[in-house]
Amino acid sequence: MSDQIKPATSLQWGVKQSFRNYVGMAGGTTEVGAGAQQTEDGAFVFAAADGDLALDAEGKLQGRGGFLGEVKFQAHGGMLSVFLADPAIEVDDKGAALTVADTAKRDYRVEVARLDLAAMTTEPSGEIVIPVGLSVEGSRLLGDHYAPRTELDPVRLRLG
Repeated sequence: MSDQIKPATSLQWGVKQSFRNYVGMAGGTTEVGAGAQQTEDGAFVFAAADGDLALDAEGKLQGRGGFLGEVKFQAHGGMLSVFLADPAIEVDDKGAALTVADTAKRDYRVEVARLDLAAMTTEPSGEIVIPVGLSVEGSRLLGDHYAPRTELDPVRLRLG
């Protein structure tokens, strides 16, 4: 890799703050595991696992990056149960997608959201912030509580 290309080293994503709040108000639980961590403000941090997701020399996001960890939301005695594991971002000629494994076996991946690369910004810290919109499959995964294209918490990428 050239010195101009900076690979992603971690992904931070809070799913949707109102969803996290709802789970808590409903007496539910949010658990992190398999390497994921939760920040003070409730977002989840996943370390880079594989891939070549990076900003190129022109500042454009390119490639695919996999990240490690899992988050489980449960409420209403298990009637609400959402499992998200090992998120990945893939950039191709159609744009960028955020996918997750939605079972503990990790044998099936679902596209949770689309990333708005045109609205991507860079924080003074160097962190990349990308707005995220819920996909049809993501809407189903979250129990059809949010319509497709609903704005989710942004994805934040740290680069090495």
